[in-house]
Amino acid sequence: MIKEYLLSEENQRILISVKRSSRKSIGLEVRAAGEVIVRIPNRLSDKRLKEFIESHKTWIFQKIALIKQKTESKKELRVPAWDTLSDTEREKIKEKISHRIQYYSKKMQVEYQRVTIRNQKTRWGSCSSKGNLNFNYRLFYLPEELLDYVVVHELAHRRYMNHSPQFWQEVETYCPDYETCRKKLGEYRFATEEENENL
Repeated sequence: MIKEYLLSEENQRILISVKRSSRKSIGLEVRAAGEVIVRIPNRLSDKRLKEFIESHKTWIFQKIALIKQKTESKKELRVPAWDTLSDTEREKIKEKISHRIQYYSKKMQVEYQRVTIRNQKTRWGSCSSKGNLNFNYRLFYLPEELLDYVVVHELAHRRYMNHSPQFWQEVETYCPDYETCRKKLGEYRFATEEENENL
């Protein structure tokens, strides 16, 4: 049974992950990072799987090219690599982000538990069902209005653990220009000084 499939076209090659489950249909997903996943029923034959992937080859490569184009058009956020930061610098980052969390949590009248600053690869922040908040250390280097938007976004999850209309209404109450901030955040791509040296 195939678990991975190498799709080739001219000088391009993509490794596709195959996920089998009790589902009845075939699903194809191209993620923002360029990862391709095909989800198939447990009983689907390898022959039928290959036929499905090959029949969608053009679509897959078009999606990958579009993602690459969008990534290249994004602003590169050059920041020090997490591993090169001293304890003092990390504490300074946490202090700034924590200050904004405290400010907005009082304003929004919501409570939270632990705050963790991390070297997250793809996310600006997250909120667990227990109220633990995680933030990307790169937020420290962004304009303050973008940091505030991410803080408000995650604190709004303390009321709504979803992205329902009520959730966005909550965000808008404390960050009226959230749509602009959200768009600006999407214009950045992560890069560290360490990564820049290898470009």
